[in-house]
Amino acid sequence: MLLVIGDKALANTVDLTLRHGRYARRLAATVAEGKSAIEDWKPHLLVLDIDVEVGRAIQLIDEARAHGRVAVIALTRRSDLRGKLDAFERGADDYIGIPFVPDDLVARARAVIRRTHGSAGELVPRLRIGDLEIDVLNRKVLAGEHELHLTSLEQALLYLLAANAGSVLTRELILDALWGTDFVIESNVVDRHVRALRAKLQNDWHKPRYIETVPGAGYRFVAIADPAEN
Repeated sequence: MLLVIGDKALANTVDLTLRHGRYARRLAATVAEGKSAIEDWKPHLLVLDIDVEVGRAIQLIDEARAHGRVAVIALTRRSDLRGKLDAFERGADDYIGIPFVPDDLVARARAVIRRTHGSAGELVPRLRIGDLEIDVLNRKVLAGEHELHLTSLEQALLYLLAANAGSVLTRELILDALWGTDFVIESNVVDRHVRALRAKLQNDWHKPRYIETVPGAGYRFVAIADPAEN
């Protein structure tokens, strides 16, 4: 799987989400890096943020098709019909708007791979991150002996924070990633959802085990520096 995504936090989140399949993954942040990776690596799936470099990234669909059979998922923050038409006319197999729900990306990736290559491979329903075990099928988390059920938004928040473990994510970045830039909401919505997720994780904010507040900056996932591979 080749992920051409310029936004590092988004790229890390997509990468973590796709660990629910036993896929080799490679990241590219620019059109030039994506083109080089397509030529050298010949991926089976291209996950492409078509907004990269003011829309130039969409040309990589043609580049990928020229190197053989490849499934293509277009990612975009655009909500207009023109964006969808452009992606499908170029040959994208599917189109996912940002923000997205992790289990939706897992299902769609498997579907386009199966249609293009005949088999999607083994699903990895559970990922381990530190002492947390995330179950994407049942939308729950095992924290030690505790089983926690998450809403779709809490699931997306956990993936975003965990995928960028060790990095401070600002409230503005979290808003953009989970609600989108065009969605107008109350100013404390991020804090409320972080508190709700912490409560389910039994995270003591005085001695944070998973999510810590960085005063004046945002939030940081602290359980592990790099989510473990399966």
